[in-house]
Amino acid sequence: MEAQTVRLIQPQHFEQYWQAGVLANKAEFEMNIHGPYYSELLGNRVERGRSLAKIEATLQAARTINARHITLHTGHYGDFGRGTAANEQAANIFSSIVDRVGEIWHDDEDEFPVFPWIKDGTPSKIGVETSGRQELWGSLEEVIEVVNHVEGTIPVLNIAHIHARGHGRMKTSEDYGELFDMVRESIGTKEFYCHFSGVEHRTGNAMHYTQIKKSDLNFEPLAEFIVEDGGWLDITLISDSPLLEHDAMYMLQNIDKAKHKQLERKAREDRRRALAAQTGTSIEDLQRREEEMAKLRTQSEQEEKPAEEPKPDPAKEKKKPKKAPAPKKKEKEDVFSFDEEDDDDLF
Repeated sequence: MEAQTVRLIQPQHFEQYWQAGVLANKAEFEMNIHGPYYSELLGNRVERGRSLAKIEATLQAARTINARHITLHTGHYGDFGRGTAANEQAANIFSSIVDRVGEIWHDDEDEFPVFPWIKDGTPSKIGVETSGRQELWGSLEEVIEVVNHVEGTIPVLNIAHIHARGHGRMKTSEDYGELFDMVRESIGTKEFYCHFSGVEHRTGNAMHYTQIKKSDLNFEPLAEFIVEDGGWLDITLISDSPLLEHDAMYMLQNIDKAKHKQLERKAREDRRRALAAQTGTSIEDLQRREEEMAKLRTQSEQEEKPAEEPKPDPAKEKKKPKKAPAPKKKEKEDVFSFDEEDDDDLF
């Protein structure tokens, strides 16, 4: 689970953070925290100081909830521009943040009864997140380079940002295989911390997050890779979708579907091996026969379907003649008729 500090952290929030940390510690549930979304670590002195002040509050909250990862953004390139100078500055800043986490974690030894996870635990790791826009520091290559040089940091792979910045590059399970292999070969890790969401993008820039089903970034290829080829992965997936819980369950369901497909395929392969051993035929021949039988079955089903009767065209239907309205009955004449001529005064 990831707590997102979208708004400024206030002192009154720490009571809730501490309660969440105690519950997570008892339930052995991993907590993580996301730092401020707007930061300018490569900006001028004032901008950098303001950003570090917000990050300081996030570090204190991370200690309170026993967060295992603290995800941070870097911000615009500023006056550094792309290149070695920006990467060196980012590495120096993240190195100082890692040192500060260690200082906060081992600050007061008397607080062990309040924070029991501090005594035997380890400080939180700083996650350097990939960015989704060209003007922001945080391409995949830049993040990997900084993480390689700063101990105590990990790359946070925001799949939506990588997809947008790469002009829609994450399309197949092979694309995910190349991504994870690249990170593993670069920093030598099996642990991956990832964010996933649908995204709308244009010209290599992420516009905004969307629901997964409404984006060109599909989750099925990632689920297929995790189940089929990701046995070596220790991956944490965080939903960034506007429909947070809905898309989190959607991702879990897709992973379960991929597992069921894998089990069904293995069962078919085992059955083919057993039949091949009994009949003395090859597995390829049995597979070819199954495919032919499946084609014949679909053809027979299509032939058995009755032809649908054409629906009558309402425009061609003749209009029924309207019935003539029934003639109105003449009103009965009044029994008593009063003529003006007979209306003479009798007296």
